[in-house]
Amino acid sequence: MENAQYEKKVMKRFFNPKYAGEIKNPSAVGQVGNAACGDIMRVFIKVEADKKTKKEKIKDIKFKTMGCVAAIASSDAVCEIAKGKTISDAKKITKKDILKKVGKLPQIKHHCSILGEEALLKAIENYELRTKLHKA
Repeated sequence: MENAQYEKKVMKRFFNPKYAGEIKNPSAVGQVGNAACGDIMRVFIKVEADKKTKKEKIKDIKFKTMGCVAAIASSDAVCEIAKGKTISDAKKITKKDILKKVGKLPQIKHHCSILGEEALLKAIENYELRTKLHKA
């Protein structure tokens, strides 16, 4: 049974992810996948300028993931870490940050945290590309 190798913290995220879903009219979407395991992760972000600092922040973030326990738990963790961060701070989120937040994963499942990092970066990259195109 797959969940026997996961601690309660990971299973809680898997069964009750706070950030699962889709954002209508997102600022950007990032999608990545792993051909070896079949996991596909989509991250939706809504970006707005902070009223005081004028820095762009991730106001809302959601995910849709087709994958294993670790992929879904990692998706939820990356969203929790990124929400409220500036774009520049969100770019600094790493797989180590995700692993620390999600809880202990079996070594063979660490690639799921990399997918979380990559999906967030892809969404930010898409947002920055859209923003440049609108300013041009």
